[in-house]
Amino acid sequence: MRRPLALLCLPLSALALSACGNTVSTAAFKGTPHEVAQTIANLQSDATTVEEKKICADDLASAVVTRLGGTKGCEKAIKNQLAEITNLEVRVESVKVASGATTATAAVRSVHEGKSKAGTLSLVKEGRKWKISGL
Repeated sequence: MRRPLALLCLPLSALALSACGNTVSTAAFKGTPHEVAQTIANLQSDATTVEEKKICADDLASAVVTRLGGTKGCEKAIKNQLAEITNLEVRVESVKVASGATTATAAVRSVHEGKSKAGTLSLVKEGRKWKISGL
């Protein structure tokens, strides 16, 4: 189960989520890039309120949830991961949507142990919603 947990930890670690109360600003983005940035904001909000069920159901791609052992495995992994994260400060710097508008990447910057860290999140469109699919 180590590998699936690592798949989950990557998006959460890139965001350095916890209960500090900061929010992701999406105002700089319009259209589809705004929708992608809003997905990251939703993940941050759900993590801040420790809503592992919402994270697994609404924020993570179905393939990630499946790799984590389904809904119950995902919820357990999220709960464990959120217990280890200590800082929340994230900024979406840019969003790139692939030509088919079904995949996207977001460049993010977070603070981990007092240092600014750049990361990239991958997202996939499932139905009408964007979801985090990994780094």
